[in-house]
Amino acid sequence: MVRSMTGYGKGFAENESARVTIEMKSVNHRYLDLNIKLPKKLNFLESQIRNKISESIFRGKVDVYITLNEHSDACYKVSINDIIAKEYYDSIASMADKLGIDNDMKASNIVRLPDVIELEETDSDEDVLKELVLSALSDCIDQFVASRIAEGARLEADLIAKMDEMLALVDKLEKRSPVIIEEYKNRLTTKIHELLEDNNIDESRIAQEVTMYADKVCIDEEMVRLKSHVTETRSVFELDKEVGRKLDFLAQELNREANTILSKSTDVEIADIGITLKTLIEKVREQIQNIE
Repeated sequence: MVRSMTGYGKGFAENESARVTIEMKSVNHRYLDLNIKLPKKLNFLESQIRNKISESIFRGKVDVYITLNEHSDACYKVSINDIIAKEYYDSIASMADKLGIDNDMKASNIVRLPDVIELEETDSDEDVLKELVLSALSDCIDQFVASRIAEGARLEADLIAKMDEMLALVDKLEKRSPVIIEEYKNRLTTKIHELLEDNNIDESRIAQEVTMYADKVCIDEEMVRLKSHVTETRSVFELDKEVGRKLDFLAQELNREANTILSKSTDVEIADIGITLKTLIEKVREQIQNIE
């Protein structure tokens, strides 16, 4: 099963006191690079979140955004800092006494002064938060993986089509390869006739030259390996795990064989086929970079 490295997913979970929303998106990356942004209150869950994601996602730069909205009035507590309030009151009373003025300070005045009132977040039940986060994360991962599989199916279809094109090009090479040996023999015989101007030609010498030429330009092994790599590539699509690294290796091997064919080529038609093959392989390599 081919899965793309680009994907998106969203999940949420809610109870009477809070709502957790999680979004995930990813782009290509050689390894799994997780970047998790979450509220401070959920820091205790970061390790579990990473482990959970790593069970289903193996490659890609994945950004995870987690938000927590608590809608219970019990989430906050108001308290009075008695020490600071008393300091304010004593200082104002002392000032009023020294200046001989009335001290009209009331409690409603004091609470407006800095740091007298403190707003504290109450501790949430970590077990409840954990349940919400893991539930939202599970939905998010399911959507995320589904989007990767859908995109992967499109990539696989395109790659299979390109594999078929490669086999068609190899078939052309197989048909053309024996012909160039015979053409070389005919050209060599004709040239010798022109140079010697008689029919006393050493056939064994011609056969030797043709054999040496055939050894030099023979691409039989390369064609066999090309077919083998194409077959293996198509079989990799059926594996139920990350296949991107394996496909990348096979693409390099395909490219190696195409380069060897071009380096051996002395025939225009075979060279043209080799160039077309290399162009096709390069397109395959580009597509493989998108696969997990």
